[in-house]
Amino acid sequence: MTATVLPAPTAGAAEQEPAPRLHLRLVPSPQPPLADASEPVRLLLPGVPVPRPLHRPGPRPRPERPLDPDGDFGPAWSTRADLPSPADVGRSVVLLALEVMGGRRPLTQLRTLTTPGLFAALASGRRPRWCADSTAPLVLGRVHVCEPVDGVAEISVVARRAGRAHAVAARLEGLDGRWRCTALQIG
Repeated sequence: MTATVLPAPTAGAAEQEPAPRLHLRLVPSPQPPLADASEPVRLLLPGVPVPRPLHRPGPRPRPERPLDPDGDFGPAWSTRADLPSPADVGRSVVLLALEVMGGRRPLTQLRTLTTPGLFAALASGRRPRWCADSTAPLVLGRVHVCEPVDGVAEISVVARRAGRAHAVAARLEGLDGRWRCTALQIG
């Protein structure tokens, strides 16, 4: 091992070069001010999941004024008075969806009855085994309808096939004067 020896500083050299002075400057935060200073700030801890807020379904938000003053573009919400019976439409949507999952109908027949997100989920190819494997006839029970908000209907049906019962639930929303299925749950 080799080491170099430096000459020791002399006392006169330290007096000639003054040490630089440190200055402390306060820099304003680039963040906007808190909305309410009395409300504590929630800190995120690493490795601890952030709690999700509770989902509270309620009425659809309706803007104070329409975004399009002419009303020519985009889907328009429909009131219950402008829509047909949700039980009849719900029954046909559920039957059509189960037949599509069983391979008895083409998927494109559901495009006009569902939202783009639900259609994409149905097109992913995931199907319950009881829909795809059985050749027994499908029998739908009575359709139960609940209308929590004007223009929204939630339906439930019991589907029977080969001696077994399965629950099916769907949410229909009125868009442009007709019902469109926005959610479908098959048990």
